[in-house]
This record gives sequence, C-alpha cells and structure tokens, in this order.
Amino acid sequence: IRAEQNWIGGNIYNPCAASFVPPPPERVASLLDDMAAFCNSDMLPAVVQAAIAHAQFETIHPFADGNGRSGRALIHLILRRRGLTTRVQPPVSLVLATRAEDYVRGLTAFRYEGPSDGPSSHAGLNTWVGIFAAACTRAVDDALAFEERCRGIEERWRTRLGRVRAGSSVDLMLRFLPGTPVVSVRSAMSALGRSKPQVNAAVARLEGAGILRQVTVGRRNRAFEAPEVLETFADLERQLASPAGDTRTDPPARSVPARRR
Repeated sequence: IRAEQNWIGGNIYNPCAASFVPPPPERVASLLDDMAAFCNSDMLPAVVQAAIAHAQFETIHPFADGNGRSGRALIHLILRRRGLTTRVQPPVSLVLATRAEDYVRGLTAFRYEGPSDGPSSHAGLNTWVGIFAAACTRAVDDALAFEERCRGIEERWRTRLGRVRAGSSVDLMLRFLPGTPVVSVRSAMSALGRSKPQVNAAVARLEGAGILRQVTVGRRNRAFEAPEVLETFADLERQLASPAGDTRTDPPARSVPARRR
C-alpha cells in the first residue's frame, strides 16, 4: 500500500494540473477494508458489484504502481466468486481499453461530488454501471463467437482427417488444440496422459494434414502450432480493439497483432 500521495496526469512534481488525485495515503487502509467488505458481499448483482468495486479500486489507487492490472484482476475475481465465469474469463478489460474515452467518462462520473443519496450519486453510478455492463455484454458476445469459430475449426479438422477413433491420441489432440494452440511433444504427453510414441504418431498425422506446423528447427525439443487457431485468436484481438467490432469498417483503437494471413 502506498505511503505517499499519487495522482494521474499533470507532472511529476505536484498534482496541480492532475486529472485525478486519489485519497491521501493515511485513508487508503480504511478505504480498502471497506471495499473488501463490499467485494465479499452478495447484496448486488454480480456485474454491478464488479463495476462498483473496480471503479472504487481505481479511485482509491492504493498502490504506487500496478493499480490498473490489479483493478482489472478484481473484475474477474468478483465475477468468478459469484459464479458467472467459472471456466472462462471474458475479455472485459480489452473492451474497456478499446472504449477508453467512455471508460474515463464513466469513472469520472462515478467520482461525483455531493451526498451519497443525491442526484449526482445516482447519475454517476448509473453512467458507470451502464458503460461497464455494455462492455461485459460485448466481451461475452465476442467470446462466444470465438468459441463457435474454434468449434468450426475442429469440425473441419475432423473432416480433413477422415476417420478418427474416439479416445485416440489424435482425437484427444483435436480437442486439446483449440485451447492450447502451441504445444510440444512433452506438454502434449502431460496434458493427454499418453506415451511419447503415441503423441509422436498423433503429431505426425496432424502435421501431415496441415493441422499442426513445426515452429522449431531440428528434431529435439520440437514445438508445434495450430495456425488456424492462432489466426482466429489474432482476429479476435483485432475485433476486440475495434469499437464497432469489425476492423474492416472501424480500425483498431489500440495496438493489436497484424493479421497472420
């Protein structure tokens, strides 16, 4: 926890021109205790709770460095604790980064001046929660579309290979690769619970079908990638960086990987 005053914007010498000045250091511990109690409660819907907790954490700005990373992690901690994201982490923070102006506008509205039950409080909270909820919706929609595209890739792989025996090393690899598109023989052995000869045979078949591509040189410590999955993931990153969700009509608002193909 920080022991000095910090601020956002302005210069390094004083906060006179800062865009935001967090609470003084002597108040940080008690504010964090209050926020922790709120995070461990179930009095509000999970998305609303995550929105308020994130905004409050960013407002407290409790650390000298790393507040952004910690604040983003807090979103997923709450969504997971409340049972909304038990198996996946929707890319909420990437959507908020794409909509940076809305994000800052929402946080600024959240940091209202006035009584806690006044109109400024209600308006500021509603503005921020609306922006956050819209980002969650977009993140979930894009993640579901990505999952569907990966499912289509696996189906095309199976069509390309022809008969694949259920429970075989090849079958297990086809299920494994969409979630782990870069593998070594050793990592595949560990994940699939199969022997080295079995994994080598599966890799050889998948490489021959163009499903896997070796990315290392030589025959020792070989690593492979599934280029179709990586291309789809790069497309997802680009899609998430476009305010409209389509870089063909709305260019990325931040740095993203170049298209692989």
